Amino acid sequence: MNIWECIKTALRALRSNKMRTVLTMLGIVIGVGAVIAMVGIGQGAAQQIRDQFASMGTNLLTVSRGNRARRFGGPAPTSTQANSLVPADAEAILRKFPDTVAAVAQVCRGSAVCKLGNRSWSTQVQGVSPDYTMVAKWEVAEGRFINDQDNTGRTRVAVVGRSLIENLTGDRNADVIGQDMLINRSRFHIIGILKEKGSGAFGQDQDIVAMIPVNTAMRRVFNRTSLNEINVSCRTEQDMPMAIEQITTFMREEHKLRPPFPDNDDFTVRSQSQILEASAQSSQTMTSLLGGIALVSLLVGGIGIMNIMLVSVTERTREIGIRKAVGATRHDILMQFLIEAMVISLLGGILGVLIGVGIGQLAASVLNLGTVIQPSVVIIAVLVSGGIGVFFGIYPARQAAMLNPIDALRFE
Repeated sequence: MNIWECIKTALRALRSNKMRTVLTMLGIVIGVGAVIAMVGIGQGAAQQIRDQFASMGTNLLTVSRGNRARRFGGPAPTSTQANSLVPADAEAILRKFPDTVAAVAQVCRGSAVCKLGNRSWSTQVQGVSPDYTMVAKWEVAEGRFINDQDNTGRTRVAVVGRSLIENLTGDRNADVIGQDMLINRSRFHIIGILKEKGSGAFGQDQDIVAMIPVNTAMRRVFNRTSLNEINVSCRTEQDMPMAIEQITTFMREEHKLRPPFPDNDDFTVRSQSQILEASAQSSQTMTSLLGGIALVSLLVGGIGIMNIMLVSVTERTREIGIRKAVGATRHDILMQFLIEAMVISLLGGILGVLIGVGIGQLAASVLNLGTVIQPSVVIIAVLVSGGIGVFFGIYPARQAAMLNPIDALRFE
C-alpha cells in the first residue's frame, strides 16, 4: 500500500467518528492557539516599546530620583532621597556640559483632576520646562507651547492632549484654545493642543495629559520643591557615555554623596537603550512564561491523541486482522495509524493558528497594543503540532502493527 492509500484510509477512519476526532484535536487547538496569541502579543508589545523609544530619540538620557537598588525592590527611599532632584541640578547640567548636552527638560508630574465646563477627568498633569518639546520630541498641533516667561512667572497656562479634550468635551477635535480649565480647582488658561502620540511603550494613552509650567506645577499644584526626573538630550548618540559619566560625577559631588557607589546614589542616570533593554527583557520573560504554559497544553493534547489512538486500535482490532489477512504489512498498518495521529494534530495546529491570530487581534484591540504574528512562528507551531502527532502516535501505531492477524480476527 502506497502513502496516498494510507492517507485516504486514515481520513476515512477519522470521518467515521467526527465528534471523537474533534474532541481529540481540541488540546492541540488550544495549545497552538495560546502559543500564537501569546507570542504575537508579546512581540507586538516589544515592537511598540522599540518604536516608542525610537520616537523619543536615541540620544536621550533620564536622570531619575531615588537609589537604583531601592528602585528595584529594596526599601523605600528616605525623604532626602525622594527630594534629590531640584531645578538647580538641571540648570547646572546644561551650563556645565555644553560639549555633550544639547538641551535639558525638567519634569514634575502627578495626578490631578481637570475640569472643563461640566465635565471633569482625573489624569496625569506634567509640569515641564520650555525645552520639553525638543527633548521629548513632542510637537504642538495648535496654539503654542510653554515659554520661559510662563515658567519664570509661574503663570497658569496649560497645553492639553486630544484624548483629554475628548474626555472633557465629548469631541476629540474640539477647539479649546482660549478656554479656561480647572486643575485641582486652580484656573488655567489653555494655550495649545499637543500633536497626537497614541499609545505609549506600555499601552497607556499618551494623549490624555495636560502640561503646565514646571514652576507652576511645583509651587501651585503639587506643593513640592523637587522634580520627578530630568530629561537630557545629548548632542549626538556617541556623546551619551561621556554625558552619563559627567552627570553622575557632578551629581555625586553636588549632593555630597559618599561611597560605596552606586549603592549610596540618590539618583539614577539611564539611557534610552538601557530602558529599552530592561523593558524588552521583561517582555521576553513574560512571553516565554506564557509560551511555556501553552506548550504544556500542547503536551496534554498529545497525550490525549495517544489515548484516543489506543482506544481506536482496540476498537478496530478485527479490522486490522482482516487487513493483514488480505496482504497488508506491518508497515502499512503502522503508517495508517501514524498518519491518523498526524492528521489530527496538523488539523488541530492549523485551527489553533487561526484561532490564535483571532484572539491576538482581539486582545490587542482591547489592550490597545499591536500584535506581530511572524510567519516563522506560525510555521514552527504547525510543525511542532505535527511532531507531537508523530511522537504520541508512534506507540499506538506500533501496537496496531504488532498485532497477530489470527488473534486479531478472533477478537470480539
